[in-house]
Amino acid sequence: MKFAYLQEPPFCFTDAAGKLGGCDAVLADKICQMLELEPFSSIETEFVELLPGLVEGRWEMTTGLFISEERSKLVDFTRPIWSLPDGLMVAKANPLDLTGYGSIARHPAAVLAVISGQIQHQTALRNGVPPQRIRIFATQAEAAEAVAAGQADAYASVAMAHRGYVNGRPGALLDVIDVPASERQPAAGAFALAKSNDALRRRVDQCLGDLLGSVWHRDLMSQHGFSNSDVDRLL
Repeated sequence: MKFAYLQEPPFCFTDAAGKLGGCDAVLADKICQMLELEPFSSIETEFVELLPGLVEGRWEMTTGLFISEERSKLVDFTRPIWSLPDGLMVAKANPLDLTGYGSIARHPAAVLAVISGQIQHQTALRNGVPPQRIRIFATQAEAAEAVAAGQADAYASVAMAHRGYVNGRPGALLDVIDVPASERQPAAGAFALAKSNDALRRRVDQCLGDLLGSVWHRDLMSQHGFSNSDVDRLL
């Protein structure tokens, strides 16, 4: 099993010794053990490469991604492994008093950072953020650094991923703002697999049916900042 991931705590990340951890990575490894698909081989990549890599056969499964109609034309998704709201990463103390996508749209000069290909880009446009005030980056680190350096006023992604990034950098002068549900409801994410691999998807879904909501799974998610109510949304 070749598993593609991003450096995006708490979903996937490598520690100082180079060991891969995170709730998505550990769950994927557990599934591979259950299906006897060892060895579990992890491949770090960038967001824009995740789906092309599946289509081209460079790996068999990716870290969790938001499920969308457009993506489902290219790949298949397992049953959801999390359901999460968006958030904005902003400078410490939120100097522009941003509260969500709408507040960015209403501000005459606020610049929003997004990751290439992520759903938050389209969400921002739907909420009125002008395209000329959206800057596109390749990685989480690049977008976060742009906010820290004052090159962007906010960075839109999953609130949980933002908190994982900020918590891992105690000295970073950054805060996280939850996007209101009126602008973006919590959305489901799942492992992605190639459309030619339907048998694997069915087997993975069977494992997820056994794991999600179990004591083992709740303990795993708790270690990475998820609540029981976050897990209950999957059941």
